[in-house]
Amino acid sequence: DAMRATTRANATRATATMAPATQRACGAARAVSTKTKFLGDVKKGTSARACVRRADSARRVVVARATKRGDEQARDAVADSAASTASASSADALAKYVAERGGKRVIRKVLIANNGMAATKSILSMRRWAFNTFGDENAIQFLAMATPEDIAANAEFIRFADDYVEVPGGSNKNNYANVPLITEIAKREGVDAVWPGWGHASENPKLPTSLKAIGVQFIGPTAPVMSVLGDKIAANILAQTAKVPSIPWSGDGLVAELTEEGTIPEEIFNKAMVTTVEECVAAAKRIGFPVMLKASEGGGGKGIRMSADEEQLRTNFEQVKAEVPGSPMFMMQLCTQARHLEVQIVGDEYGNAIALNGRDCSTQRRFQKIFEEGPPTIAKPEIFREMEKAAQRLTKNIGYIGAGTVEYLYNAATDKYFFLELNPRLQVEHPVTEGITGVNLPATQLQVAMGIPLERIPEIRTFYGRDTETTDSIDFMEEDYILPQTHVIAARITAENPDEGFKPTSGGIERVQFQSTPNVWGYFSVGANGGVHEFADSQFGHIFASGKTRNEARKALVLALKGMVVRGEIRTAVEYLVQLLETGEFKDNTIDTSWLDGLIAKKEIANKQDPHMIVVGAALFRAFNMAKAEESAFTEFWQKGQVSVQGVDKMIRFPVEITYQDTKYSFEVTRPGPDTFCIVTPEGQKIEAKLRERPDGALVGTFGGEQHEVEGLEEPLGLRMILDGQTWLLPNVFDPSELRTDVTGKLIRFLQDDGAEVVAGKPFAEVEAMKMVMPLIATESGKVSHAKSAGAVIEAGDLLASLELKDPSKVKKISTFSGALRIPADESTP
Repeated sequence: DAMRATTRANATRATATMAPATQRACGAARAVSTKTKFLGDVKKGTSARACVRRADSARRVVVARATKRGDEQARDAVADSAASTASASSADALAKYVAERGGKRVIRKVLIANNGMAATKSILSMRRWAFNTFGDENAIQFLAMATPEDIAANAEFIRFADDYVEVPGGSNKNNYANVPLITEIAKREGVDAVWPGWGHASENPKLPTSLKAIGVQFIGPTAPVMSVLGDKIAANILAQTAKVPSIPWSGDGLVAELTEEGTIPEEIFNKAMVTTVEECVAAAKRIGFPVMLKASEGGGGKGIRMSADEEQLRTNFEQVKAEVPGSPMFMMQLCTQARHLEVQIVGDEYGNAIALNGRDCSTQRRFQKIFEEGPPTIAKPEIFREMEKAAQRLTKNIGYIGAGTVEYLYNAATDKYFFLELNPRLQVEHPVTEGITGVNLPATQLQVAMGIPLERIPEIRTFYGRDTETTDSIDFMEEDYILPQTHVIAARITAENPDEGFKPTSGGIERVQFQSTPNVWGYFSVGANGGVHEFADSQFGHIFASGKTRNEARKALVLALKGMVVRGEIRTAVEYLVQLLETGEFKDNTIDTSWLDGLIAKKEIANKQDPHMIVVGAALFRAFNMAKAEESAFTEFWQKGQVSVQGVDKMIRFPVEITYQDTKYSFEVTRPGPDTFCIVTPEGQKIEAKLRERPDGALVGTFGGEQHEVEGLEEPLGLRMILDGQTWLLPNVFDPSELRTDVTGKLIRFLQDDGAEVVAGKPFAEVEAMKMVMPLIATESGKVSHAKSAGAVIEAGDLLASLELKDPSKVKKISTFSGALRIPADESTP
C-alpha cells in the first residue's frame, strides 16, 4: 500500500505542471486499476521494486502518449512540460531538451529487441548520454527480452536493463526475430519505442509496420525504405539507377523507379534473382568465376559463399539456402585485391543525411569481419569524400531515417570503388566511428527517433565545429566536418576455434579478464560465471584501441589482447589475433579482403611450441589432477571413519598416457614430495617438476629449466590445454570407423544417403552452430551408416555415423613414442 501510495503521489506531482489536455489524458489512464496490475505482477514473480518501477513507467508512458495527438499538439504538450521549474525531474528535463531542439516526441521507455553485444552496447551508450545530458542515467528506461538460455548464461544485458520479459528459447525465430512477439510485448508493456540493434528482426520491414500500427516508434528507417535498402538485390538495382558503380552481378543493367509503396517493381526484382542451381551456374558462367552467392536478407557472414568452380557452387547453393531460409538469392563477381570500406550515415525525418566518416573492414574470414579500423587511411581523402557524398545522395533520395552503413569495395591500385550494399541498421563495429568522431551513435539514433533534426544534435554540431547552443543550419552535403587526429582499431572477441577454421564453440565462461587504459576500452556481453549458448552469436566481446597514428593504435591493441584472459569451456581466437596484428602485411596496410582466408588455408598463422614441451605440460596437468582426485577420495574415506590405507599407492605412483600428433606417449608418474611430480619415460628419462595450484585453478610449474603456466579442460574430444598463453588440443583416440562432430548445434542434413560411400577429406554432413552452417569432413573413406537424424540437436563428441571402412589397411595408425624427449638437460636426468 505504501508503495502504491508513493506511485500515486509521484504521478500527481508530475501532472500538476502539465497542460490541461495532458492532465485529462493522465486522469483517464489512472482509471486503470493499479492494484490489479501490482498484484498481477507479484503473482508472476516480479519483484516489488520492479512493480513500483513498472507503475511509475506506466505513468510516464501515459504522459508521453498524451503528447501524440498530432505534431502541433505534441509540440505544445512537450513545450508545456518543458516550461516547468528549475527543480524539474529528469523526465521534465528530457521533455525540455526535445522541445528546445525541435523534436516531435519524447521517448522515455525503450524495448531492446535484441540480446548479446547489441543489447549490452545500446543500453550502456544511451545511459551514458542520459547521464551526461540530464545528470540521470535512468532518464530513459530499458526493457529487455531474455530467453532461458540468456538467463542461464548470466548475460550482461539483462543486468543492465531496468527490467526484462522472458521469451521462448531456441532459434531466434522464437524470440528476437519474432515480430508478432516483439509487437505484443511493446504493446503490453507500454513502451514508447523499440531499438532493434543488428541481426534478428533489425532488417525485417514487418517490424516497423507492426509497431506503427500500435503507435510505438521504431528506432530506425521506415518499412518501405528498409525493404528496398535492406534487401541487397533491391539496393543494387537502386544503386545502378543512381549511377553508383556496381560489380558485375546477376542483375547487371537493371534500373527501376520506386513504386508508390517505396519498393522495386516485382518483375524487375525477379530478373536479378537466382532461384535454382541451374540459374546459378548459368549466371556464374556469364559473370565469370570466382563468384559470390548471397542471400539478400543475410548479413554478419550468414548467407554468403564464395565459389571457385561449378562443383563448389552447387554445394554452396544448398548451404546459403539453409542459412537464410526463404531469402531471395543473387550472385556477383568476386572482386579480387579489394578493400572493404564503409561510410557511416545517419538520416533524419527532415531529409538531411550526414556521413560520419567511415571504417576499413578488410580483415575478414568467411566474409565475417575480424578487425575494423577508422578512418580508412588506404583511400585518398578526396576519393573517400566522393564515397561519402555518394552515400549521402543515396540516402537523401529515398528519405532514409536513422543510422545505416553504405559499403563499398575499393581497389587501392586504381582508386576505383563499387557499391556493395547498404545496411539499414547500426553495425557492431560502430564504436570505431564513435572513437574517431565523438558521436554516440545509439544516442543519436534515439534523438533522431524523437524527431530532433541532425543539425540540432549537440555532438553532431561539435563534430562540425559549431556551438552546441546555437541553431544555425548546417549543409551536410557541402560543409566539411572536423575529424580528430586519431586512429581506432577494433578486434572482435569470439567463441571460435582458430585451429579448426574458426568453428564456433559454446559453453560456460568462468571469468573474463581485461584491463582498460585511457586509449583501450571494450564491451562484453558475458561476465564471470556466464557463458555462450548454442543459439547465441559467437561474438561476446569487442576491444578498441586508439592512437595518434595507425601504428600507435595497433600496438595498443596488441598489448591489450596479450593481457586478456578468457577462461571456460569455449575457445577464443585472442592468441591468433595478436599474431595477425604482428604480421608485416597488416603493419604495412597491404591487406585485402582475401588476405586472412589465404593465411588460414595455408596455415601460416599458428602457435609455435616444441611438441615434446606440449606433451610434458599435458602429462603434468593430468598427473596433478589424477593425484588431486585420489587425495580427495582418500580424505573422504578418512572423514567417514574408514582408516584403511588402501589407495595410498595411487597418489604417489600411477601411469599417464598422452596422444599428440598421431603419437602415443606413455609415462610413469611418481611423487617425491607433495608438490613435486616426476614423469618417467619407458627408456628411463626423468623430468621433474614442482607444481602449485593458483586460486583460479591454473597450475604454475617449474620444468624444462623455466617456469610455465598450465591450464586445461577435459572435453569430449580430448584435452584442451593452455600452456604459457597458447592453446593446444590433445585429442582422444577414437575408432577410425566413427564419424563424430566437433561442434555443438543442430544436424541439418547428411550429404550422402544411408549406405552410400563417403570419401576421406570430403564433407559428409552439414551442421548449424551459432547461426552458421558448416560442413563436417570425413576422416576416412567407406560406407556410411547414419546414427542421428536430420534436425537432431548434437553436442561436441557425439557419434553421427559409422563407417564400414573401404580399406582398413590405409587407416592412419597411432605410433608409440620411443627415444628421448627434447627437454633441457638441467631438468632431465637420463
